[in-house]
Amino acid sequence: MGAKIKKGDLVEVIAGRTSDEKKLAKRNERRAEKGLPALKPGDKGKQGRVLEVYRSSDRVLVEGVNIRTHHSRQGQNQQGQVTGGIEYREAPIHVSNVALVDPKTKKPTRVGFREEQAERGGRLRTVRVRYAKRSGEDI
Repeated sequence: MGAKIKKGDLVEVIAGRTSDEKKLAKRNERRAEKGLPALKPGDKGKQGRVLEVYRSSDRVLVEGVNIRTHHSRQGQNQQGQVTGGIEYREAPIHVSNVALVDPKTKKPTRVGFREEQAERGGRLRTVRVRYAKRSGEDI
């Protein structure tokens, strides 16, 4: 599963809490009737570039997705300035919750592999190429 997603790829979150305003408003109306607190919007449907791939844990770090709050301790640096405070960082998300984006349609797609013959260093070699199942374009 990890071979499909690489650093720099454009991916979309396909699982998790929705960020669609209409769906969220409808769900929150039903929750309000029951006396439950409103849900916050999630990351589903957001797109971003892969910043890092963690192969050992099958997770990816996506730009602008799964933002978490990190509280760093107050201290001083070499210039005497006070550091610390609240930082917002991206946290890794599991690869099963993201899908590669088709370069043609800009929608999430499944990925296939095909083998092509390519000449490298004067020799003919077989190369695996990723392609979008939706449009057939190389990724």
